Amino acid sequence: MEPVLTRYIREPNSYTLAFFLKHEGYEGLRKALAMAPTDVIETVKTSGLRGRGGAGFPTGMKWQFVLTDTPLPKYICCNADESEPGTFKDHLLMERNPHLMFEGCLIGCWAIGAKVAYIYIRGEFFHVQEILEAELAKAYAQGYVGKNILGTGFDCDIVIHRGAGAYEAGEETALIESLEGKRAQPRIKPPFPAVAGLYNCPSAVNNVETLCNLPSIFINGPQWFAGLGPEKNGGPKLFCVSGHVKKPGVFEATMHTTLRELIFEHAGGMRDGRHIKAVIPGGSSVPMLLPHELDIPASFDAVAKAGSMLGSAGIIVMDDTTCMVWAARNLLHFYKHESCGKCTPCREGCDWLYKVLTRIEAGEGELRDIDLLVSVGNNIVGKTLCAFGDAAATPALTTVKHFRPEFEAHVSEGRCTVPADWRATGMPVAAH
Repeated sequence: MEPVLTRYIREPNSYTLAFFLKHEGYEGLRKALAMAPTDVIETVKTSGLRGRGGAGFPTGMKWQFVLTDTPLPKYICCNADESEPGTFKDHLLMERNPHLMFEGCLIGCWAIGAKVAYIYIRGEFFHVQEILEAELAKAYAQGYVGKNILGTGFDCDIVIHRGAGAYEAGEETALIESLEGKRAQPRIKPPFPAVAGLYNCPSAVNNVETLCNLPSIFINGPQWFAGLGPEKNGGPKLFCVSGHVKKPGVFEATMHTTLRELIFEHAGGMRDGRHIKAVIPGGSSVPMLLPHELDIPASFDAVAKAGSMLGSAGIIVMDDTTCMVWAARNLLHFYKHESCGKCTPCREGCDWLYKVLTRIEAGEGELRDIDLLVSVGNNIVGKTLCAFGDAAATPALTTVKHFRPEFEAHVSEGRCTVPADWRATGMPVAAH
């Protein structure tokens, strides 16, 4: 497949408006503005575009849910927080092709009847924000944003809002709270943002990559987009591959591509000729997959059928030198720190999980601590306002499930035994 989202990112001036206009820049917006908003939504529904931020919810359907029978203003909120460990695709798009995101925001605003789009950017992305603001000013100056866009009479502003570095702000209602100047904590749903979102007005929250796919849909047609991948998993997709691979990076492919192909063909295979031990396919918050489970399409539906989630497509590869007790503890250190503290199971449970994992990894644990991890994890999953609790419990639950012998070795021998004997743990040897 010829790259769509990353076609020109290696060009030194790919981020500039002048470069963008030479390569069909804002042509998708021009075509969308020639259509009725309802037809724009139908086009996106026909394309099958699913949200690229994690849940994979159909974008056109999300827009269709936005309340229109109201005098209240509507808003598009672009989720550019990208705090999921192992995920760095949105950062690349914003840094190297910001106008594609601006164009997507404007198409979304036209579709739902919004006059303002807010781009909520992660607090640590200061250098990216500088690029966005400089290029946005150019787009305003040349009439691609602001009043009477492209001479159509459509007025729309784009506002860049820098967050304060909270992982929880990646959850759509917590993002909205932060935009309103409050703590980034999730809201009780319903009402959903489509009815009562930003400033209690109808809103749609879309990921950067999601919005960046919109221009090509209107330039090439929804059938073209749908035909690029498996049924209900169409379009180009950005995959972030990191960990113990030779060539970590962002790779664009269709969702026909298997996880094994992404690791061994795109990312160059395993570093130092080691064996794969486990792969996290969708950012640190999803269950791990084992070496024999990688011959599946890297699509929302196929990965879900395998027992995990494609999520943000942050593929973290771990080789057989990885201590899974250490890996779980490392991730829990992150989640313990990033819990917003609103829900008791998450606020207290993350700390408990981290303390128990620390005890086990230090060789000071007991066998009952392993079952305690499972018990605490299960008392977090499904019992919080947002998906953070499920994400935080996943590292402990999935590592105990697949690598319990390593936990037992830490307890019985008081030390780490990695690299473990694959035959003793019953795991298949499969480097490729």
